[in-house]
Amino acid sequence: MKTLNEKLYDNLLENADNMTDEWLSYRIIKLGSVYSSAAGDDAVQMLRKQNRLTIRSIATRLSGQTGQFETMKRKWAELVAESRIRSNTPIHEVFDAVMRFRTVYWSYIERFIRANNHEVQRTDVLRWGSEMNQAFDELFHEFSRTYHEMTEERMIAQQKMIRELGTPVIKIDGERGILPLIGDIDSDRARILKMTVPERCAKLDIIHLFIDLSGVSIIDTMVAQQMYEFTQILSLLGIRSTVTGIRPEIAQTSIHLGLDFNSIATYGSLQQALENTPI
Repeated sequence: MKTLNEKLYDNLLENADNMTDEWLSYRIIKLGSVYSSAAGDDAVQMLRKQNRLTIRSIATRLSGQTGQFETMKRKWAELVAESRIRSNTPIHEVFDAVMRFRTVYWSYIERFIRANNHEVQRTDVLRWGSEMNQAFDELFHEFSRTYHEMTEERMIAQQKMIRELGTPVIKIDGERGILPLIGDIDSDRARILKMTVPERCAKLDIIHLFIDLSGVSIIDTMVAQQMYEFTQILSLLGIRSTVTGIRPEIAQTSIHLGLDFNSIATYGSLQQALENTPI
């Protein structure tokens, strides 16, 4: 004979579709939100699938399967966090949706209690209420942590891509490469150059790098110093530097600072440098 916990578990799973239907019926139109009542069929099917996992996870906790709940909690958090990040859903919208479903969930537990009032004791009601609320709290806490971690990872990957796009090392032939720099170079960008370009050259087996500054409009005194240090770092790594497209004002800044570029080949244009440098 089944215990009350087992009967409640079965009842919740049997009513999973009804619970989800009721939860979805509370949606309102919210432009661009996955929780909008105007969301497409794909979004609705995703919500239904994920909500079935929500129902099973909470029911598992109520039935006393603590170990199984921990596994399902992590799975739920990863699944929901990944999809909400992909749809650019803010965390407060997820919280609102979970809180609405918490209310729906308890209403179905209340129906079970009324249908089985000859068996259910006051202690059962109190325990189920406490267990359900704690389970929902744990789900959302795990989701928040996972959402934060995934967002951080995404941001780091985006920053890396931006750095690589801002410091594009292009291999042209053999062991030669070009670093075309465009726009202003401030101290932060110069620092990123020093951090990323040597690594890119090593990966591409480049031992001669042409640094083209023809697209650079402004380099201040501090940046000129860092650019000089950048060429020295390349030299220490066995990478030869050739600087092209140095504008008169940049040259004057370098002279004013006493920076010695005599050990580095310089040309007025990238084309001249390539034509006068053997492969």
